[in-house]
Amino acid sequence: MSAALAEELQRLEEQGSTGILRAGDGEFHLARGAIASVGCRRTIGLDRLAVEAGVATDEDLRRARAGEPGALLRRPRLETLARLSAYDAAYFLLETEAEAEFVPTEEHWLAPVCRIAPHALVSECARRRRPEAGPWTADMVSTVPVSPAHRPRKRTVLTVGQAEVLAAADNHRTIADIARELGRTTYGCLVAVRDLTRAGLIEAPEPVEPERHARPAPLPEHGRHAAPSGTGYAAAQENSISGSALIASARVVSAANPAPPLPRRVPSPVAPPTPGRHALVEEASAAARTPDATTRTSDTTARTPDATTPVASTTSRTADQNSQSTETYSRTPPVDQPWQQVDRALLIRIRTALAELA
Repeated sequence: MSAALAEELQRLEEQGSTGILRAGDGEFHLARGAIASVGCRRTIGLDRLAVEAGVATDEDLRRARAGEPGALLRRPRLETLARLSAYDAAYFLLETEAEAEFVPTEEHWLAPVCRIAPHALVSECARRRRPEAGPWTADMVSTVPVSPAHRPRKRTVLTVGQAEVLAAADNHRTIADIARELGRTTYGCLVAVRDLTRAGLIEAPEPVEPERHARPAPLPEHGRHAAPSGTGYAAAQENSISGSALIASARVVSAANPAPPLPRRVPSPVAPPTPGRHALVEEASAAARTPDATTRTSDTTARTPDATTPVASTTSRTADQNSQSTETYSRTPPVDQPWQQVDRALLIRIRTALAELA
């Protein structure tokens, strides 16, 4: 509740002021320190309540605002509706932290039948601020739509007013819209929505999270996006200078303590293949592909009268490939620690195993 607005009403009551106290989206009409009428844009007001109850017509209310209430003031239900409208609007006005402005004017036309002491109005509004009100607050009546629950948890016995509010909830109307649709007080609809929410028939409103403001990045010093001259530019320049000092100090530390050089990688000798089901074949092929065996095979082929030319050419190509492999391996660039000579038969066995796996 706005303590400043409540204190201003009590001050005007003590002074016996007559006029209009504007605050937020409404106003208080005072007559000699007493409140005669209260209006708020979030409530339907006395005009709608009187017409819906059949107490007055639109023409009667127009004449009363023009200063000719006539027989309307002698109707007993008018005072009840005037007080109900005043308490309804004052509840929402006292919940807003807005500056009040008092303007002296003539008495309101309801002053003869409706006179509410400001301290009594403030006490009633404070009583309506119950701690078990639930998630629906006074500032949500005109901003948050009312959504019915898709799957009610249990059967609930409803009053006529609660059933009307539940039927008017359509995911689009707010509590203030439902009050205008039904011709009821906004506070009465707010209480009904709170009861229906506790019963599981209306969805609870989502909590409003405060906005998170990210820290802006410093503007560049040059270019078309450069920071303008002034306090902001000086702060950005100071940050840039401090960052440069940190980088310079890091370079000094790194120069004083140089990092040790990385060890050179020395290739390890090739491990012999694991013996398996092709071990005998690999040994036999390795023995057959040695230079001596190849030479003997070519000599025997040349001395044998039944030998054919393709066999000799194939044997010679095999010897050439072996010699090329040896030359390629011998052209490996030197390193700090020279490679150890690998057995030629081992290379032939590795090559044979790779050919079988391919």
